Amino acid sequence: MESKMPISLDWSTQEVVDVIQFFELVEQAYKTGVEREKLLGHYRRFKEIVPSKSEEKQVCKQYDEELNISTYQVIKKAREEKTPKIKM
Repeated sequence: MESKMPISLDWSTQEVVDVIQFFELVEQAYKTGVEREKLLGHYRRFKEIVPSKSEEKQVCKQYDEELNISTYQVIKKAREEKTPKIKM
């Protein structure tokens, strides 16, 4: 899946890299599955960069619509399930 990553010009280079890594893990959850703890760790870092709930929804919506996936559902599943691997 090739996609345009939703990034902000206000983010540092490292923040852009961290957000891209988070979205790649979300995408991987749909393809092959992803380690739950790794995903949640990257989500915590994503929330440091995008602390506002409304901004988070906007950034995720951009990404989700392009790939026809749900970042929200991936994170929800990772929080609710205690299995070591999350697969959508």
